[in-house]
Amino acid sequence: MSKQRLGVGIVGAGFVARFHIRAWQGVRNGDILGIVSKDTKESEEAVQLARQLGVGSARVFETITDMAADPAIDAIWICAPNFVRIEVMEEIVQAVTSGKAQLIGVACEKPLGRNVKEARRMLELAREADLLDGYLENQVFMPAVTRGRDIVWARGARVTGRPYLARAAEEHAGPHMPWFWEGELQGGGVLNDMMCHSVEAARYMLTKPGAARESLMPVSVNAYTNCLKWQRPEYAQVLFENSAGKTDYVNRPAEDFARSLIEYEDKEGHRLVVETTTSWCYVGAGLRLSMELLGPEYSLNIDTLDANLKTFFSRKVAGAEGEDLVEKQNAEAGLMPIVNDEAAEYGYTAENRHMVESFLAGTRPLENFSDGLNVTELLMAAYKSAEEGRTIPFPFDGIEDFMPAVARGKWNPAKK
Repeated sequence: MSKQRLGVGIVGAGFVARFHIRAWQGVRNGDILGIVSKDTKESEEAVQLARQLGVGSARVFETITDMAADPAIDAIWICAPNFVRIEVMEEIVQAVTSGKAQLIGVACEKPLGRNVKEARRMLELAREADLLDGYLENQVFMPAVTRGRDIVWARGARVTGRPYLARAAEEHAGPHMPWFWEGELQGGGVLNDMMCHSVEAARYMLTKPGAARESLMPVSVNAYTNCLKWQRPEYAQVLFENSAGKTDYVNRPAEDFARSLIEYEDKEGHRLVVETTTSWCYVGAGLRLSMELLGPEYSLNIDTLDANLKTFFSRKVAGAEGEDLVEKQNAEAGLMPIVNDEAAEYGYTAENRHMVESFLAGTRPLENFSDGLNVTELLMAAYKSAEEGRTIPFPFDGIEDFMPAVARGKWNPAKK
């Protein structure tokens, strides 16, 4: 390919889109040139952020088609809410197949779909338009994860044998926007929102560097879900008020806690285990990502709140609420960990760099829509397991059409 730089347009201008914009300061061969969202004010703010950071001469476009058709735009990042992902992708593909746009690729934030049918449709649409596809799973690109995995496999596994157990957890006090709390809009609760990260990061750590995803085959899934905090009347009222009366966790909750155990088998017949925990009811300094990898004579441990920078503020230090120290920050006083560069430490910088370089090289990214589909399949197996209270063989009959009860507004643990 003759292109030396990739022109990128972003669909969405909210929280995750801004994470990508900040991460772009570490991306060398791409520029953010366009923003589209349904909120004009947010779009303008995102454009200003991109310009202030010097990551591209971005401008606001009125429609996705207009942005895709701009000759300067080579690829599109989908950072729009879960419930419009298919609609967004269909408009991108229509622009390409009609000849209005000549795009190289498309990258989509997690989860790829709210269920298997949606995730598979995203993959089919990318193939229909002959687009390179990248699945934006930032935790697979976290420097601590990639560096730790390489060292463990090069030193520990090479001498004493492959790792056999990976744990991953993501915990915080709850999402920013009201739609995240709505099972029917988001596709579920914390399991769909955050376990997508954990199952993929853990699977990645268990996979030998350079080996294909197919070198590990899922065998079974066991999971548990509950609503431990946010269905309590006082907290349900908070969600009700924050959503202008739309979110009803008394009658239509989504899970705020979920765990899963996924059993894999490698090509040598070894049984391997991935254990995940996700929570919207964790109260601590803020977002906590933790991972472990265990093998015969070694282990790896990551905890993002075990920061190398901490501050202490006494009771006399008063300040406005914010997230200037760590994502999902819960306090402004006391001993406070600071994540120095969240966009880099959480993997956004490396994943964007990888997507840009892959698209410029004309190669499919290592993390792509096929991976996003497989993650969605595992999540649906977890939901089925939690609903039925049993271990589910993978894949299970009916996986293509399965939709969790919580995504249908039919789940309520208080009424069991």
